[in-house]
Amino acid sequence: MPRMPEREEMQRNRWLAPISNRFGRSELWRFTRRSVPRGAALGLFAAFIVPLGQIFLAAFLALPARANVPIAALITFVTNPFTVPFWLVIANKVGRFVLKVDPTTFGTAKAALEKGWWVEFGWWLQTAGVTAFGFVVLSVLSAAVGYLVASFVWRIVVARRWYRRPGHHRLPEPAE
Repeated sequence: MPRMPEREEMQRNRWLAPISNRFGRSELWRFTRRSVPRGAALGLFAAFIVPLGQIFLAAFLALPARANVPIAALITFVTNPFTVPFWLVIANKVGRFVLKVDPTTFGTAKAALEKGWWVEFGWWLQTAGVTAFGFVVLSVLSAAVGYLVASFVWRIVVARRWYRRPGHHRLPEPAE
């Protein structure tokens, strides 16, 4: 099973040498009620906003936000090579829904594009633009939902641990 690189390994990495002192701060590697939801939100934002290098973007965004770097990097795997076609279709549908794009929207511009090789280019430009806008919407919405869900899950986990602590279930002793 692959293991996650430790903080010391990342500090020794030659590619991260210019910012290794910032990556080495222990607050970026602790699991706290504030850093975990921030890391989840940044990881989801980076996963949908950039097609390549999401892990690096999430890690670099985690620095100024004081978010959990491992969580931010791990959550970017929601968009992997196997799920990209699914997310492309979803982003296109979200973009079309938000922008309300239909054939009559373009009017005279569409008539001008229907001559020659512009037909294919216009179709590609329309589809790519709508899909790119859909990814922007997905990144912002998923970051907000990810923050809320991570906060909620964190509260549940902490409440369960608190409830299972020794001495928490003490029954009152009968009066003698």
